[in-house]
Amino acid sequence: MSDADQNQHKEKMKERQAAQRAKVSELQDPEKGLVLVHTGAGKGKSSSAFGVVVRALGWKQKVGVVQFIKGKWKTGERIFFDRLGEVTWHTMGEGFTWDTQDKERDIAAAQAAFAKAREMMESGDYDLVVLDEINIAMRYEYVSVADVLAGLDARDKRTGVILTGRDAKPELCDYADLVTEMAEVKHPFKAGIKAQKGVDY
Repeated sequence: MSDADQNQHKEKMKERQAAQRAKVSELQDPEKGLVLVHTGAGKGKSSSAFGVVVRALGWKQKVGVVQFIKGKWKTGERIFFDRLGEVTWHTMGEGFTWDTQDKERDIAAAQAAFAKAREMMESGDYDLVVLDEINIAMRYEYVSVADVLAGLDARDKRTGVILTGRDAKPELCDYADLVTEMAEVKHPFKAGIKAQKGVDY
């Protein structure tokens, strides 16, 4: 690259940086915790949420997790956060929904999980609360979307919430500040590869 080309490139970068700084300076801090929804058919919804948990812990923020569906499956993230000892964790689900033998028991477990989630969200003790797989609980009507929205409305101003799981309700997506949909492009399961420890759980 010639000196003239390098100088032209530097000038373009300076202009872009100035434009970006101007845009950022116009943004406002809502001074409240945000609502994030991680949904879609692809992998990574819970993994992404736990990445945000790590980020929050890095800033010494207080974090809580309520798991709605992954009841009996031992996961690497649970083992890690238990070892770390800095996350309040409640696993309330009875296992994956297709294993259920008792729908009423599943509903009761989901309702108990959401009661615990509301308590945590309203307490003012948490900067972040993750409601893992709650979208599945809403899909099966174990918890109503109206109740979830009411719980989000009642949360302490300080508290951000991440809601994960496939098939997020449209009303929830409308309510949220950020919605990310994970798209599946390729999955090893379809090639006959079983779930891998440290990658899938």
